Amino acid sequence: MDDRKIIDMYFERNQDAVMYTKQKYGKYCYKIAFNILRSFEDSSECENDTYIETWNAIPPHRPNIFSAFLAKITRRLSINKLRNNTAKKRLSNDSVCFDELSECISDKSEVYDSIEVEELKNIIEKFLKKRSNDERNIFICRYFYGDSIKDISKQFKFSESKVKTTLHRSRKELKQHLVKEGVFSE
Repeated sequence: MDDRKIIDMYFERNQDAVMYTKQKYGKYCYKIAFNILRSFEDSSECENDTYIETWNAIPPHRPNIFSAFLAKITRRLSINKLRNNTAKKRLSNDSVCFDELSECISDKSEVYDSIEVEELKNIIEKFLKKRSNDERNIFICRYFYGDSIKDISKQFKFSESKVKTTLHRSRKELKQHLVKEGVFSE
């Protein structure tokens, strides 16, 4: 079913909208959650919570890109679940992709003290627009969707080494960009 029709069903408060959302995007939402959580049960829970949050968000929101709207909800729920699961513990190796960005952005850094999250988002978007399509897509797959290096290399038909190098360079350049924008000091 077309996304616009599904969204219209949400506006009509037709509960079938949830069923159609699950049919069309269930595996997609589950994959995002699993890439972050690495737990079947927690990933299923986040997928189901995504449908509840979507039901509560539409209306008033009318997403332009329904898949991105669902991805954002799923990702936020999954990261919150991960934080709750790992409170006062070190993150597992499966969650290393979020640690990789800590050299640029950290919960404890001055970034969150000195800049609004929305402004930071805009700065990162500006940075990504200057990247090649491959660099941008690899960065988003890794740090938004939480895809593994192996999965990214298969998807783009690159060696794992090339993906790692691309990500390393992107993180290094992102840090320089944040310093240049006055968000982060070395």
